[in-house]
Amino acid sequence: MSDALELTILMPCLNEAETLATCIAKAQSFLTRTGIAGEIVIADNGSTDGSQVIAAANGARLVAVPEKGYGAALAGGIEAAKGPFVIMADADDSYDFANLDLFVAALRDGADLVMGNRFAGGVGANAMPWHHRYIGNPVLSFLGRLFFHTPVRDFHCGLRGFSRDAIMRLNLRTIGMEFASEMVVKSTLSNLDVREVPTTLKKDGRSRPPHLRSFRDGWRHLRFLLLFSPRWLFLYPGIMLLVVGLLGGAALIRGPVRFGSVVFDLHTFLVAALCVIVGVQSIAFAIIGRRFASRYGFIPRSGNYNRILESLTLERILLVAVVLMLFGFAALIWGVGKWADRGFGELNPATTMRALILALTALVTGFQLMMSGFMSSMINIPLYERRVTDTPPPDDPMQRRRT
Repeated sequence: MSDALELTILMPCLNEAETLATCIAKAQSFLTRTGIAGEIVIADNGSTDGSQVIAAANGARLVAVPEKGYGAALAGGIEAAKGPFVIMADADDSYDFANLDLFVAALRDGADLVMGNRFAGGVGANAMPWHHRYIGNPVLSFLGRLFFHTPVRDFHCGLRGFSRDAIMRLNLRTIGMEFASEMVVKSTLSNLDVREVPTTLKKDGRSRPPHLRSFRDGWRHLRFLLLFSPRWLFLYPGIMLLVVGLLGGAALIRGPVRFGSVVFDLHTFLVAALCVIVGVQSIAFAIIGRRFASRYGFIPRSGNYNRILESLTLERILLVAVVLMLFGFAALIWGVGKWADRGFGELNPATTMRALILALTALVTGFQLMMSGFMSSMINIPLYERRVTDTPPPDDPMQRRRT
């Protein structure tokens, strides 16, 4: 029968004895009603309430996943699935396993990932806490669409279907609740066919609190979205700071600027200089972060972005850094000369501080670029060139010297 399987219905499970049998029965009723050849897989994450016995007694296939975590359980279940299509949802009876027709239809039509949309299908009374419904989910879903241009409007719906082969190729790595975000983000970045269908959500059948912890897991999702998008975490803030710093510095380099009764002078010039320094460092972090994430497969490669990264060679970065540092040294020497003209006595900040701030900004920025260039190049070294064994070969002269 396994060769004819079309669908695997997957349920991650951790102490779901109260609702597991109901979920399995609904899934079986869907397979019977539609005539789809399918299996029901329970990815058990170490239940201690007898969920394993319930799964076996109700005709489901039990897959033990010892590594703890929602994502780990799902990854283990996906790997063990025998059907080319997988539909997954929690085993708490909040999703309707008896009505998966829209998911199957979209998968048969060629979709790689089909997300449920609870807000389009209907959220039952007391099914979702108000802060999830009106704050957490809308904000995280908006950020997901903003950062990654995904069509998904309910980013964290637990009921979703997908092509097993397509999702396996994504090499999903997170083991916690952020696994749900990683699946959507990587599917979008990999140009998979991602669609959304309406689904319903009702209050779950548990008598105990859910495994989900609102603020802890919400932060894990937000952290993942930020770390997965160096552009929004580093690049865009860095560009904004750099532009503000350069424009402010250019306006104040010759002297104070007055707007009515408000005067911008040395203090504002110093703030502009700090904006330039932090902005350059943030842009450097964006380059390093993207290069690191692409190199190790954390973020799918982007043709345009990679071409830009490849053009930023160590030599070009060092050239810019050296020019900035030479300019900084020149400005610093000019300032020392002015000090010498006064017999190394007291200086007038109004005439010398601008040059000193400009000199130190150029020096610090150049030094930052130089160090960032070397760090980026270290990350860009091919993996096989960086592999170091714990035990040196017998003819290693350094080993002989140590012994």
